[in-house]
Amino acid sequence: MFSTAIAGSLPKPEWLAETNKLWPKWQAEGDALLRAKADATLLWIKAQEDAGLDVIGDGEQSRQHFVHGFLEQVEGIDFENKVTMGIRNNRYDAQVPQVIAPLRLKGRVHAFEAQLARAHTKKKLKFTMPGPMTIVDTVADHFYGKGKDPVQGRIDMAFAFADLLNQEALALQADGVDIIQFDEPAFNVYLDEAADWGVKALERAAQGLTCTTAVHICYGYGIEANNTWKKTLGDEWRQYEKVFPALAKSSIKQVSLECYHSHVPPEMMALLKDKDVMVGVIDVASEEIETPEQIADTIGKALQFVPKHRLIACTNCGLAPMGRDVAMKKLQALADGAALARLRYA
Repeated sequence: MFSTAIAGSLPKPEWLAETNKLWPKWQAEGDALLRAKADATLLWIKAQEDAGLDVIGDGEQSRQHFVHGFLEQVEGIDFENKVTMGIRNNRYDAQVPQVIAPLRLKGRVHAFEAQLARAHTKKKLKFTMPGPMTIVDTVADHFYGKGKDPVQGRIDMAFAFADLLNQEALALQADGVDIIQFDEPAFNVYLDEAADWGVKALERAAQGLTCTTAVHICYGYGIEANNTWKKTLGDEWRQYEKVFPALAKSSIKQVSLECYHSHVPPEMMALLKDKDVMVGVIDVASEEIETPEQIADTIGKALQFVPKHRLIACTNCGLAPMGRDVAMKKLQALADGAALARLRYA
């Protein structure tokens, strides 16, 4: 009851990359960088196990950014000539690569880190990848929408990315990954499109998988642009109301959502019906360490709408931009809070 997991990313050590940044620069190159990525992955696997988490991730230590880490192994994308583009409905500007030709994988994308993680933990292993809609929102399209309706071009490109994600997801399953999670923060921005074709593209990405499938939908990392945006959303954040019914009808088995210190009405969780719900009980926008009591209280609120056997305690989002010491303490708080909730609600 109340198994524990992180949403995905964890801070990169200072000897691997710049710290406290969402798009950090690597501190090494070539074989030295590969060794540093492996060392950082093993460090965080050990930290998660020491904290007592039930589901382990690689912390996305081998990826500079949760989207671009996948795109680097895709043909048809120009990384040499990045352009500045507003993403997440122009919430903030980012330097993004351009799609200039048909998309295809160069080969395996995440074999190195997935196989490394699988070899070094006996616990359930979760691996994260960006979802199709979020990828589309983080690249500049100069191919799929060319000469046609830009909306249709966006959809066509999303399904092209979904096919590539599916190829890698099937390979990750063969590597021994237990849970494959697609991250779709764009679902909380483009509400009608998410319910219309976003979930369909997500299902294409998960097609044929027999392992557990998941989607993570949050309000973004704890960076200034996201925190400022949240202040404009009012007293009730009802974005989930649009996409949850579509997800409830989908084949995706788990849904990760933001809860603690958010203005999401808890009753939104009831829309997910028979899904496992990863309830965000750790605030990624604050360095304050949650107490076990606070975490257990959040779980208690969620239990009004989620059955005990379907509730997973999780972080609101990734911890990548945080300080390493803070992240370590939040991992321990997550495990301790879930343990207290088991005593309270058993």
